[in-house]
Amino acid sequence: MAKHTIAWMPGDGVGNDVMKATRLVLDALGFDAEYVHADIGWEFWCKEGNPLPDRTIETLKKTDCALFGAITSKPRDEANDELDPSLRDKGLSYFSPIVKLRQVFNLHTNLRPCKAYPGNPLNKLGDDIDLVVFRENTEGMYGGIEWFPLPEKIADAMADPEVGHPDRMKRWYERGLENVAVSTRIMSRQGCESICRGAFEYAKEFGRKSVTLVEKPNVLRETGGLITRVFRQIAKDYPGIEAWEANIDAMCMWLIKNPQDYDVLVAENMFGDVISDLAAGLVGGLGFACAANIGDDYAVFEPTHGSAPKYDGKDVVNPMAMILTAKMMLDWLGEKDMAARLENAVAAVIAEGKVRTYDMMGVRAGSPGAATTTQMAEAVAAKL
Repeated sequence: MAKHTIAWMPGDGVGNDVMKATRLVLDALGFDAEYVHADIGWEFWCKEGNPLPDRTIETLKKTDCALFGAITSKPRDEANDELDPSLRDKGLSYFSPIVKLRQVFNLHTNLRPCKAYPGNPLNKLGDDIDLVVFRENTEGMYGGIEWFPLPEKIADAMADPEVGHPDRMKRWYERGLENVAVSTRIMSRQGCESICRGAFEYAKEFGRKSVTLVEKPNVLRETGGLITRVFRQIAKDYPGIEAWEANIDAMCMWLIKNPQDYDVLVAENMFGDVISDLAAGLVGGLGFACAANIGDDYAVFEPTHGSAPKYDGKDVVNPMAMILTAKMMLDWLGEKDMAARLENAVAAVIAEGKVRTYDMMGVRAGSPGAATTTQMAEAVAAKL
């Protein structure tokens, strides 16, 4: 019987390519696991009207964790157009399966390391960038509570002088509620405490010197104010770690100017998404951006890149993000030695510079001399 049981979810597009490459590396590493395939993605939306079938959730409940490739998402109208004709006009609405997974399994912490590996020609700001983003994963702007058109009940509640803003709502009534869309940013004290404490605990465990809260409390006064107050309170429990605060817009500038100044960044859902992709750009792009969705009892590991449908099946994209994501999975499972060996192999291939995918060479996909997805994985496997 295998030591670990892993839900295997390639998803869409190049998710299949990078997962195959990662399996090659995991096998070379000697990782003892049973891989259980689980359906997820655009194909199942089109055929079944559900990109995350109930059977997949049940499968995940029987595994230790999940490894996930990539997902395709499209706007509502396009999603409806691609739905099987027999399922149209039945009130089905596309939703992000990864967002639902985060909520179903309470994967409250999105952990995104952004580390520059020496020798990567895409490290434009130096080889010494090494920061980690803690992104709250179940609340904030990505909580999924939205309306269009704006229901009259919701509008009336927002206009109620006791709880809402009648002066601000006047213009939306004048423009017609059928022309108004609303997205919510809901944050709880518990969610703020969880992500902030997680960031400080990580800094303490790994000897990081600072934790920076990335927010916008001067404009988003209630939600931003809540997480800021929580952050300051929790910081008192960690006197040896510097607690910094930065507005999201300023943080984007400072990361480009002085990325080496930062250790751990913590943010709500959307702001965390923004700064983690920006930080990924500092260390080579999304081809090197790994991530983990972590809860109390379960975790889903995924690279942060998309499905890139135009490259599906062409064996050209950079698999390093997916391979480094597998490294995070090994760490979470307690396979620390394997995780270290895998990262060392990745670092060696990058430093050597003999095998590079098209993005690392600055050329078009499929250009002569560019390594394939498989060749990059084989190079990492060889270093093991």
